[in-house]
Amino acid sequence: MIVAIEEGQARELRGDAWQRGRAQASAPGSDAARVAAATVARVIEARRAGVFDDRALSYLAAQRRFVEENDPHSLAEVSGIAEGFGMKVDDLFAHLHMRIVGDLGEGATLDGAPLDGDGCSAFALGAGRDGPLVAKNRDFSGAHLGIQTVFRHSGPDIATGSMLCVGSLGSPGAYSSGMNARGLMLADTQIGARTHRVGWLRYFLMTRVLARCSDVAEALAFIRSVPHAGGGSLILADAAGAVAGVELGAASVAVEEGERVLRTNHFLSEELARDTLPPDDDRIAANSEQRLAFLSHRLPALTGEVAEAMELMARHTDDAGEPAPVCQHAQGADAQTLSSVVYSGRDRCLYFHEGTPCLGKWKRFAL
Repeated sequence: MIVAIEEGQARELRGDAWQRGRAQASAPGSDAARVAAATVARVIEARRAGVFDDRALSYLAAQRRFVEENDPHSLAEVSGIAEGFGMKVDDLFAHLHMRIVGDLGEGATLDGAPLDGDGCSAFALGAGRDGPLVAKNRDFSGAHLGIQTVFRHSGPDIATGSMLCVGSLGSPGAYSSGMNARGLMLADTQIGARTHRVGWLRYFLMTRVLARCSDVAEALAFIRSVPHAGGGSLILADAAGAVAGVELGAASVAVEEGERVLRTNHFLSEELARDTLPPDDDRIAANSEQRLAFLSHRLPALTGEVAEAMELMARHTDDAGEPAPVCQHAQGADAQTLSSVVYSGRDRCLYFHEGTPCLGKWKRFAL
């Protein structure tokens, strides 16, 4: 695979959390209609279809109270985003909880309102030729094509100095992955869960970990100390080469530490494996085990070069006759690989590819 790398310019978001959220709408190229279509329009559609029943509404209300008490910065950022793009805060808050609402209904389709497919493959290497790395393919609704971007956050609530995050316009902080100025890197994967409770939403948790934690040890201590809404996993690495995979359950948190960790879209730990919600008709979630098997076979042989990680994330099922659905294609708004990212803790930068990484058009963003 031929790889072209250009220098990229991150969107600068400065100030307190509300100001950073509000600033998204004034960034060059921000399209309010497109952002609304990828976020609150899905909530409005689901509401019309009756997805937000009494159980869902009660849960969202309890979550709102929890965030107000435990994570006011994230709520302020969401409020700023909503004001900037002319959306309702309640709708945007509900959008961020749509996967949990889907899990509460135990299915990817609720009363005729399909939820966006959501997958992702992520891994971390603690050592290698290019230093500690975190890599992720973001598999999500095609509605987010064109609104993905790289943000640089700085503000009084970010104790680690600054954060470089891959996310989407209309969504807060590290909505997909990120790194901070101390060299801590993280990425998430979606895992549908049978069990949820009131607690930290993964998207808010990721931002707060980067804002307050300098290394993997601090991040794990914080994650273990708080209740979680449940669902999903985190991959973490720091500049010193510490690596961890964290599965976020409502009842417990399962941590794997080692030189190399990997997660796709199902729980692996003994504590949480039975809590994985079957993928039903979600095509990407359904090939989670196949992706895990392929990447598990390839990971031990990696030398830790950035280019090597890029090539691995660009693999298809039909490459060399080996089943490897890592780079996933689809049409229109269907779930697909929207982007790929490789973080380098040594060089304090990320390499970002919008669209399927098999195209080989990467951009480098320095922290």
